[in-house]
Amino acid sequence: MLSVPTLWTAFIINFLALGLIWAYVTRSYPKFAAAPYWTASAFAAALGASLASLRIVVDSLLPLLAGGTVLIIASCLAAMGVRRFYDRPVGWRQTALITGLGTAGMTFFAFGYDHQPIRMFIYSVAQVLPFALTLKLLLARENGRVNAGARLAATVAILIIAIYGMRVLSNVMQVGGEFSFLRFTPVHSISILVLMFLSMSWNFGFLLMAMDRLRNEVADLALLDDLTGVGNRRHLLQRLTEECARSERSGESFALLVIDLDGFKAINDTHGHAAGDACLQHFTLMAQTRLRPGDMLARTGGDEFCVVLPSSTLREGAMIARRILDVCREDAEACVGADIPISLSIGVAQWTREMGAFPDRVIAAADHALYAAKKDGKNRHAIYDPAPPLAPGIDPASMPERALRLHA
Repeated sequence: MLSVPTLWTAFIINFLALGLIWAYVTRSYPKFAAAPYWTASAFAAALGASLASLRIVVDSLLPLLAGGTVLIIASCLAAMGVRRFYDRPVGWRQTALITGLGTAGMTFFAFGYDHQPIRMFIYSVAQVLPFALTLKLLLARENGRVNAGARLAATVAILIIAIYGMRVLSNVMQVGGEFSFLRFTPVHSISILVLMFLSMSWNFGFLLMAMDRLRNEVADLALLDDLTGVGNRRHLLQRLTEECARSERSGESFALLVIDLDGFKAINDTHGHAAGDACLQHFTLMAQTRLRPGDMLARTGGDEFCVVLPSSTLREGAMIARRILDVCREDAEACVGADIPISLSIGVAQWTREMGAFPDRVIAAADHALYAAKKDGKNRHAIYDPAPPLAPGIDPASMPERALRLHA
């Protein structure tokens, strides 16, 4: 059987190692809001175990009381980290309430009325209550799926709660011998080792949660335009491929806008590239105010943008195009002094079955309409409406040009 000092030492080293890992994560990813709480939790657990281990050399319950209090705080900090991970607000009121009530109860049954089973019961409840409060968040679906690390952390939390419950029950019923922090029975030694392993697994679950979140953020950045923050060309093609496949299955069309800022090269040449970048950002903000939930704005390069309008017809696409043009015209009319008015041309196209699952075809159709808008004087929109085929049996070569146009 492992000795008591060996178990306490292993417990302390375990949490110190976890604290160092989380400290590295906190320093490397300062915007990861949960990491500081999990760092503090690991170091607090190491401190609590160190204080509790002083009971071996100090003939007093004060080390156990102090260590138990710090360990309860460590659990609360871990729970706060889970809340921050899911962007929930955190406050110290709950931590203060759990810690205060737990410490008060342990103090009373240590010095007012010495009763070890009740003291251990109070400590166990205060220790596992933060674990229980995180279960709903850890088991909730994020963006339609359950995070694997969160599921692991939730499973481990349930096991820790169960082990603390069994320890309390065995202590009350004196199964496996009377519990003592000075002399561990084989049953109690095994429970300590299991709790140590589970604490490492719990933090490993947090690490998996962090890795999954950071990986998703990197993937999102790869699909965003650095300057404007909207989707980039890769994201646009990915979305168009999905929309084409969906439309082929359902037969429901979607619309696409191709937008080009008029005279953007002149803005760069006259006012500088910084002013041009500001115009692109300003246009992005204006355009987004006229889009519907579910519509996607993407910058495909330079001064060119696209808007994907799911489940939309050519008429609805033209309506959105007019709304974008109107807001830009109103903004241009309000320009004074050094303000730069923004003018744009828009081509509107609708997916048809003939285009199939090929995004480049619907882009080409919208581009064709854009060229028509440019040719008609810019600062306007045009729709792609291909002319119907000639009637069968008509030979275009045999008809004069004027007659051919009239027939069409």
